[in-house]
Amino acid sequence: MDNLKKLLHESNYTVIFTGAGMSTESNLPDFRSASIGLWNKFDPSKLATIDAMKNNREEFREFYTMRMKAIQNTKPHIGHHILATWEKNGLIKSIITQNVDGFHQQAGNKKVVELHGTLRHCHCHLCGKIYCNERFINNETKCKCGGFIRPSVVLFGENLPEEALEMAEKETKKSDLFIVLGSSLQVSPANYFPSIAKRNGARLVIVNMEPTPLDDQADIVIHHRKIGDVLKELNQRN
Repeated sequence: MDNLKKLLHESNYTVIFTGAGMSTESNLPDFRSASIGLWNKFDPSKLATIDAMKNNREEFREFYTMRMKAIQNTKPHIGHHILATWEKNGLIKSIITQNVDGFHQQAGNKKVVELHGTLRHCHCHLCGKIYCNERFINNETKCKCGGFIRPSVVLFGENLPEEALEMAEKETKKSDLFIVLGSSLQVSPANYFPSIAKRNGARLVIVNMEPTPLDDQADIVIHHRKIGDVLKELNQRN
């Protein structure tokens, strides 16, 4: 932890990269979990898809309504709030996240790149008009243009948003310290960013419960510890 603290304070441009492990500490079910609460009722690989949105709309809506309500019933944990304080104090510059819960912004972070979109709002699949997610939850899913109002997340079968990818790559290349929090680093193209950072000379830190495929590239690896506990300890040492 002393080495990580030293890297953090010596860095001029620290970028944080967060995955599902950051959100599960808020008791939000992992997207890929199949045995937590209502999640054993659905198969995300079949319902989080363009095909389900078009051809299995009722189950699609039920699945995403459940996810939106889960976010409403949980909140950012201490780790999210510490990152927000660090950004405010200039200790970190930006966050790149695979998560769609909006907890980083809710905690107070301003510069957040959402690679997979967000469940905090919806949009019309036809014209792109933005709507609040309460409309989707209330099954008011018809836009004025006649299109379907859907969650603003990236579905299987869709490309990641080009603007988010470009911003994430730009931030990654600017970093001299790149810290991964709670990502298995098994999903492409998001798992490319730590390697890009490393190739551009940044120090790489990985904090994840389980080993990742990029551990051998990292300068510091922390396993089997909660992210909130790690960030709290670092914050206390600052």
